[in-house]
Amino acid sequence: MFNITRELQNCTGALRRRTIWHQTRHNREVTGQRMRSCLFSSESSIDLRPSGAMAMSPRAVFLLFHAAFLLPVFQSKTFEHSTANLSTLWTNHPLLLRPSVTYPDGSTVRPLLLHGARGPSFAFGFYCSAPCHAFFLSIYIVFTKGKSVITRIKNIPPSVVWSANRGRPVQENATLFFSPNGDLVLRDVDGNTVWSSNTSGLGATALTLLNSGNLVVLDSQKRNLWASFDHPTDSLLLGQTLREGQRLTSERTISIAPVYLALQEDGLRAFVDTNPPQLYIAEPAVGSEVKGNGISYLSFNNNSLDLIVLLEGTGRPNLSFPLTAAPPSHQFLRLNEDGLLKQFIWNNEWGFINHDVELLQDRCGYPNVCGPYGLCSPMHCSCPQAATADSAFFKPLNASNTNLGCTLMTPISCNSMESHQLLTLENISYFNYADKFAAAMQSTEVEICKQACLRNCSCKAAFFRSYKASLLGSCYLPSEIFSLTVIEYNPNGFKSTAFLKVQLPLKAPGPSSTRLESYMDASPSRRRKNWVMGLISGSILASISVFVIILIRMRRIKDEDKFDTIPGMPARFSFAEIKAATENFKQKIGKGGFGTVFEGTLRNGTKVAVKRLDGVGQGKKEFLAEVETIGAIHHINLVRLIGFCAEKSHRFLVLEYMPNGSLDKWIFGRTNDGALDWETRRKIIIDIAKGLSYLHEECQHRIAHLDIKPQNILLDENFHAKVADFGMSKLIDRDESQVMTRMRGTPGYLAPEWLTSVITEKVDVYSFGVLLMEIMCGRMNLEPAQPKEDVQLLILLQEKLRANLLSDLCDKRSTDMQLHEEEAVDMMRLAIWCLQSQSSKRPPMSKVVKVLEGSSPVETNIDYDLFGSDYLFASQDAAFFQPMASSLLIKST
Repeated sequence: MFNITRELQNCTGALRRRTIWHQTRHNREVTGQRMRSCLFSSESSIDLRPSGAMAMSPRAVFLLFHAAFLLPVFQSKTFEHSTANLSTLWTNHPLLLRPSVTYPDGSTVRPLLLHGARGPSFAFGFYCSAPCHAFFLSIYIVFTKGKSVITRIKNIPPSVVWSANRGRPVQENATLFFSPNGDLVLRDVDGNTVWSSNTSGLGATALTLLNSGNLVVLDSQKRNLWASFDHPTDSLLLGQTLREGQRLTSERTISIAPVYLALQEDGLRAFVDTNPPQLYIAEPAVGSEVKGNGISYLSFNNNSLDLIVLLEGTGRPNLSFPLTAAPPSHQFLRLNEDGLLKQFIWNNEWGFINHDVELLQDRCGYPNVCGPYGLCSPMHCSCPQAATADSAFFKPLNASNTNLGCTLMTPISCNSMESHQLLTLENISYFNYADKFAAAMQSTEVEICKQACLRNCSCKAAFFRSYKASLLGSCYLPSEIFSLTVIEYNPNGFKSTAFLKVQLPLKAPGPSSTRLESYMDASPSRRRKNWVMGLISGSILASISVFVIILIRMRRIKDEDKFDTIPGMPARFSFAEIKAATENFKQKIGKGGFGTVFEGTLRNGTKVAVKRLDGVGQGKKEFLAEVETIGAIHHINLVRLIGFCAEKSHRFLVLEYMPNGSLDKWIFGRTNDGALDWETRRKIIIDIAKGLSYLHEECQHRIAHLDIKPQNILLDENFHAKVADFGMSKLIDRDESQVMTRMRGTPGYLAPEWLTSVITEKVDVYSFGVLLMEIMCGRMNLEPAQPKEDVQLLILLQEKLRANLLSDLCDKRSTDMQLHEEEAVDMMRLAIWCLQSQSSKRPPMSKVVKVLEGSSPVETNIDYDLFGSDYLFASQDAAFFQPMASSLLIKST
């Protein structure tokens, strides 16, 4: 017994000698954590037998017995206080953070600070949503019986109102450290920094959770050095103000684009986060004259949400939205995925219940209220219908819940654009009308508008809006479609028609939208005649179809054997193997060009991304020929093709899995706590350049990607970048050095030569230049939420270049980027070289790599007047007049 007691004393003594802050009440938890580490070390003689039984030595039993009493000593006061001092360390583990509360839905909270007594209370700590796989450092509302007891009243899960590491969760045993120099740092279990308050060296003395739910880092004078209220996520708390440059962003999901609410100088704006963003709320209206030279902000008060625009001293709100009054921890506002702002009010019987904040009078004006392609009327949601029941082009995503939206029966294929038709829907409005500057064309005719959409594969619909009987109107050509509004009453005299792009089935020619209309307009005799002719034609087609089916079946086995023996092919998977790997397509992780991506695991345990190709419009032979070409491309900075499936009509690509997703999630919309540092950005840029250099100059086929943008750059677990979506294309003859064809691209990334349709791989160099600027500046090249003069990044680049103020463009959200302003400016000068309007003046990507590696300088004899309106607007408008294809394989002469 003496030896055991001595060992326990030695363990605690060693910990005390290593712990400089054990004297304070708030930091005894660190001693407790290290105590438990000592107790549960290998020296404790705990043996996990193969049978699963646990054998303990008497020494270990004694130590664990004492530990059970020591835990309350070191931990009981950790969570009942709202303040922590410098040098406090927390480790995310249920044994080290008490209490660790798990709710019936599977969510878990491990509070570090708590402010409140009985009832709903604010807590700050680790949070894990159900099913619990990873944790967020969050502020949430829990129910407490007293100062130190969190209770699961009515099994209501906690409500999260702020997160530090949104989009980058951490694992068990991650740590939060309030360092001696005043920085609050979150590190994952591997030691990598995930988030920081960036308050090092500013004189911080305390971390406090206020009764308002605001988490603050204070100095010795109790002044805020950092506050969570200044870095909102998707929620506002009572007393919180949304100021110019700040935004609320809804939770990001795979199935639907997020929305965000932003304060601009001229008012409140809400967008769907597409590229470019689509506006749906403008208060005051876009183009309105707003007087004043003060500030604009949105204030959450106890009975109203007040909008102040360019305050001149009156203090009166320009616009006020009524709210229900309640105590601070009993209410909050949240921006939902459907685009609605909701007020959540605590109810003792049901927990938090929500009410809509009526930012718009018409509920159908919100972008996701009926899901993609959903027709919103005041009472219900429905799918667009053709003129005849046998010509259905849309179906509900979920037949039992029409609010989730609709999907095309036949996905749109850019390889069979001759089968594209427009389905005409009269008296249909679109929320993006709120932005009069979003129209692709003004004062144009309806036929020109329709043809512009048909000639551009990225266009999913044409919306034409005119006044009364006028033949001229505004033309909107969105590349993503959200909820549509049925116009049941139209007092303002405007007419609006939607022309939805649909794909006619490849199995047989179907009626176009115009045929559907002419069918409905025909007389009864004409209809009978059409019916007889249709019957005869159908009989002939049926006979031909039977013959073709027999022929196909005779050749199927022979063809399958032939395709299986093609040398150099990647691994081939059956459709059954694909279903097994993805657990019947259980987890969707993305949706990109030509298809949907699912997470999967092969039989050997390899984690993969499985891309289902939708509407590729290819025969098996052409598909396999391209797979053979793509499979032969191997480079560390290109996403690797592991295998494929080409069984019957199924087309799948099995690709390398990239755990950190696409680059856009890391450079756009992040606060300073989640912004990438300089070295990570530089590494990503070099990786992209090397991948493109290989495609252009080193692999067997010279490949122009044609759609370089952040969404097509994927990041592995160590933030190494790889270029994706570079392969599904038609081969070009070997003797062609430039090609005149129909291209794909994204507005804002298109080179000026797109207007001529004569392209080389230098279009990728131009897009790389745009991407490089986005990485340096931490913003999209087109941001309507910015002040008018700052909407287009390249125009802003031109102005700063002329004023020799390029450093102003450096990402202000990252302290580390500010420390590397000189290197960032050098990177911008490389971007300018890549953005030359004449493709011959742009460097090859191999030269770009040398510049980035420091072995070659940036060209000095370059044209700095490269962003004139003729080139800039032409390159962006080209997307409205150039149909999309996929990557282009070009052969050197």
